[in-house]
Amino acid sequence: MNAIQERNVFRLSGWAVVALDLLLAAVLVGSIVSIAGSAKDGEFPLALIPFFLLMIGWILLKPGYFLVHPNEAKVFVFLGKYVGSERRPGFHWTNPFAVRRKVSLRMNNFNSPTIKVNDSLGNPIEIAAVVVWRVSDSAKATFDVENYVDFVSIQSETAIRQLASHYPYDVHEAGKKSLRGDPDDISLALRSQVQERLLIAGIEVHEARISHLAYAPEIAQAMLRRQQAEAIIAARRQIVDGAVGMVQMALHDLEESGVVKLDEERKAAMVNNLLVALVSESEAQPVINTGSLYT
Repeated sequence: MNAIQERNVFRLSGWAVVALDLLLAAVLVGSIVSIAGSAKDGEFPLALIPFFLLMIGWILLKPGYFLVHPNEAKVFVFLGKYVGSERRPGFHWTNPFAVRRKVSLRMNNFNSPTIKVNDSLGNPIEIAAVVVWRVSDSAKATFDVENYVDFVSIQSETAIRQLASHYPYDVHEAGKKSLRGDPDDISLALRSQVQERLLIAGIEVHEARISHLAYAPEIAQAMLRRQQAEAIIAARRQIVDGAVGMVQMALHDLEESGVVKLDEERKAAMVNNLLVALVSESEAQPVINTGSLYT
């Protein structure tokens, strides 16, 4: 089966055909006068035959007129065959026997309903998205799918489900993408998947973004506690890494400046005190030691 591609239909300027229409009307009026004169003289009106031919042609001009508004296309079919489309705005004329269908080229929004699906970790989540699209090929949109508006809605929902199953709702590990943590990357991936599915219908996707994202109600509380715990652990890890770096820098600067020379036992005591002061959630209370560490 050969795919139908949009092409320009044969058309003439509507105003030029209007001028021809007026000229034919004037000729018809003259023919009527001639026929009337011949009838009075009792002669056979020879102008009767061309009069009827001109009348038929003049009548057939009427159905060929059509208007194209901005961001609109007209699709033409003649004897069951696609003969072309016209998307240039204006007043035109074409084959009067061609059947025409209007296709809007304006931007459209598809706001998907909230659907429940499992993410890549198996957690049930609720997700919805907004897809901004328009018809780019009027022939494909008309002939390759039954109803391109319904096709957009069904294929977009399918792409949303597939996308949600490939990513976790949230992660705290560096280098891994998640639905909540990487909205821009997820939007690009969603747009790519939707565009791939809608290409057959001559649809161009301009943007696709998640509009709603949440855990399913039955696990929302449990996952919130888990998320809080993972966030606390990640924060603790960052605090400890920072504290260790600060201790290393302090020991290095003390040794480099020669302010004090510490043996291994004094270093261990200093490290312990600094880590307690830096990592502790409550404010550390300093203890002044006036004696020696060894007494």
